Amino acid sequence: MNAFQPANMELSRDFWYIIAGVMGLLAACRAVNQYASKRRLRRCASTSVEFPARPSNWFLETWATLTAVVREASYPQLYVPIRGFSWMTPPPLGRVISLLIYWAIIIYMMSSGSVVYDAYFWERIGYRNAWVTVMQVPLMYLLASKCNVLGFIAGMSHERLNWLHRWVARTVFLTATVHGWHFWTEWVLADFVSYQLKMMPMVKYGLGAWGVLLWSVVSSFAPLRRLSYEFFVLQHIATAVVFLWLVYEHVPPVAQYNVWFAVAAICFDRVCRTALLLWQNIKILPKKSKCQGGQRVGHQAQVAAVGDSITVMTIKDVHFKWRAGQHLYLWLPSIGPLEAHPYTIACAHQLPGTCICNSIQLVIRKHTGFSRRIHEFAAKAQAAGKKRNLTVFVSGPYGAPPRWDIYETIILISASTGASFTLPILESVLHTRKTNCAKRVHFLLTARQGEEIDFYVTRLHEFIDRAKDIGIELLVHIAVTRSSLSQSPSHVSSHVQRINTQPGSTSGADVGKEMNEKTTGASPIDIERSAASTPRHRLSTSSTDSHVHHSSVRPDIEAFIRGPVEASGGETSVVVCGGPSLVSRVRNCVASLSDERAVHKGTGAQGIQLHVEEYSF
Repeated sequence: MNAFQPANMELSRDFWYIIAGVMGLLAACRAVNQYASKRRLRRCASTSVEFPARPSNWFLETWATLTAVVREASYPQLYVPIRGFSWMTPPPLGRVISLLIYWAIIIYMMSSGSVVYDAYFWERIGYRNAWVTVMQVPLMYLLASKCNVLGFIAGMSHERLNWLHRWVARTVFLTATVHGWHFWTEWVLADFVSYQLKMMPMVKYGLGAWGVLLWSVVSSFAPLRRLSYEFFVLQHIATAVVFLWLVYEHVPPVAQYNVWFAVAAICFDRVCRTALLLWQNIKILPKKSKCQGGQRVGHQAQVAAVGDSITVMTIKDVHFKWRAGQHLYLWLPSIGPLEAHPYTIACAHQLPGTCICNSIQLVIRKHTGFSRRIHEFAAKAQAAGKKRNLTVFVSGPYGAPPRWDIYETIILISASTGASFTLPILESVLHTRKTNCAKRVHFLLTARQGEEIDFYVTRLHEFIDRAKDIGIELLVHIAVTRSSLSQSPSHVSSHVQRINTQPGSTSGADVGKEMNEKTTGASPIDIERSAASTPRHRLSTSSTDSHVHHSSVRPDIEAFIRGPVEASGGETSVVVCGGPSLVSRVRNCVASLSDERAVHKGTGAQGIQLHVEEYSF
C-alpha cells in the first residue's frame, strides 16, 4: 500500500460506475425503440392508418427528433482514397465522438490530483496510470468476446463492438506507457535502475506485459493482420493469455481482481461458445431423410465453384433459426483443422427445392488461405464430375440486426458478395407472415464482373413474383462495371431492364434514366447439382419478362437514395454492405440528405435509418 492508493482505487471504481451508467442508458434506448417498433406494427395492422411508419404521439415525435439529431451527427465519414492507405480511413463521426468522450474521461483520471510538482511527482503519476491501465483491462476483454454481455444489454453484436475493443487496447497501451515511463524516469534520475530490477522482479513482468501489448497493438493494424489473418488470430489469442499472466504477476494483490474480472469474461465467452457449438453440431437422434441430410455429428455440406472467385456452400439439416443479416462461424476440419471463419448466411428461409428440414447457403469469395482451399476443392470435384460432400461444423448465429419490417421504404445497396447480406433482408421482408410495414424496396447490386453476382441474380428473380403477389413495389438495379457484350451468357439474367412489380409506380424513375440499359444472358446456379446441371426450377413468365435496370457504369448513389426517400411517407431504412469507399459514400449521402430535409424538425420529412456492414477483417 502507498499513500496514493485510496484515491486511485476510488477512481477505478468510478470508471466502472460510468460503464454501468452508459450500459443502463443504452438499455433504456433499446427499450424505447422496441416500444416504438411494436406500436408501429400495431398501426400497420390497421388499414385505416395511411402512414403507420410515422411517430404516433408527442413522445415518439420527440424521440424521433432526438434520434435524427444523433444519426446526422454519427453517420458522416471521411474516406482516404489513396491507394495503399485506405486502411487509414478514420471511423465514422459518431465513433470519433464516442472515442473523444472516452479519452476525456481517461485523461481526467490520469491527471486529476496527480500533477503536483513535489518529491513524489514521478511516483504519484506512475501509480495513478498503473490503476488507470489495469482498470481498463477487463473492458478490453469484455469487448473482444463473441458471447458479449455488454452487447446483450445494449442490443449490439460482438463485431459491432470490436472496433471499440481495438481502441480501448490502444488506450491501455498509452496509459501503460505513461505509467512505466514515469517510474523509469524516476529511477534514472536516482541512478537506481539496475538495483530496482534486481530488487523488484515484478518490474520485469511489467516490462514483459508492455512488450506483449505493443506487439498486439502493432500486429492488429490492418496491413499487418491481412498478410495472414489465420496466423494473426492464433497469435492474438496466445498473446492475450500471456498478457493476462504477466499483468497478474506484475500488479499487487489489491489490484489483481481486475485480472480475475478479465479471466471471468474469457471463461464465460468460451463456455457459451462451446455449449453453442455442441448444441448445434451434435444430434442425439438425427432425422434421416431420402437425400441424406441428417447425421449425428456435424452437418453435411455441398460446395460448387462459380467462376474463378466464388464458392457457394449449402449446409443441410441445420436445426436452429436465424434472422436476415446474421452470420455464423464455419469450421471445416478436412480443409482448415484450426480455423473457423465468419460468413453471412445468404438466405433468410428454407431453400426452395431442398428436401432437408432447414438448409442454409453461404457465398464465399476466394481470397487466400481458407477460402482459396475451399474453392480449389469445389473446382476439382466439379472437374472430375463428382459430387463430394463435406462434414462441417457451425457456430452461431451471431449478430443483432434490426427489424426490417417496421420501415415503409427499404433501400438495399451491396457490392459483389455483399449481396449475401442484403438479399436475405429482401427475402425476409417478402416472406414475413406477420404484419409488415414495407411498401417499397429498392435493390442495388454492383460488381466488377458478372460472375460475381450470378448466384444473387438467380435468387433475385425468384422474389419478383412474391413481391407482386403481396403488393410490395420492388425495383432492382444491377451495375456490372466491367461487363461487355461479349461476355458469356452466365453473367446476369436475361431481359435485364427495370423490375417494377407495380407498373403504375413512378418512384425511382429518375434513377433509371441515369443508367445505361444493357442486355446479357443468364444461367441459374443450382448448388444441389453440379454447375453444369439444369436450374432447380423454371423461372416464371413474370420473372423472365420483368425488367431489371442494368448499367455498365457506376451508379449515382445519391440519386438512388434520394428518389425513394422523397417518395416515402414513413421512415426509410438504408442498408449497405460493401467496401470502405461505398460505405463512406452512403454514410455521407444519408447524413447530408437527412440534414437537407430537416428530418423530424417540423418539415414533415421522415427519418432515415442507416445500417452498415463493411468488408473488413
